[in-house]
Amino acid sequence: MAAERKQRALPPVPALTPLPGFFKEPASSALLRLVNERARLGILSALAVNVRLSFAELKQALRLTDGNLSMHARKLEDAGFVASAKSFHGRRPLTSFTLTPRGRGAFERYLDHMQSLITHMREADTETEQ
Repeated sequence: MAAERKQRALPPVPALTPLPGFFKEPASSALLRLVNERARLGILSALAVNVRLSFAELKQALRLTDGNLSMHARKLEDAGFVASAKSFHGRRPLTSFTLTPRGRGAFERYLDHMQSLITHMREADTETEQ
């Protein structure tokens, strides 16, 4: 008898259509996988509002370990989103990071995508309330 239970069909999911002017260029799944990770999103966000940040400043702001920050910064650097510069402050090595133009564009596409999702969710909530 249990095998004969009818499965409840889930309501269809409406297709997401971008709102006019929201997407300059659609966010690819590769971009979303790269950016939509807490540490990498934090690095990009911090660099979007600061011209340059040192390794120590990013580590403190994001509360990451050396290895964790290094790994995530390297992924962003390999993608061309972040540039690093190594120098010395006295005798101490200093690594600093900046957001590249490519990184800024990718971050803006990511934000556009998130804004579109938020807008669609709010519109869907409004429609279900009526």
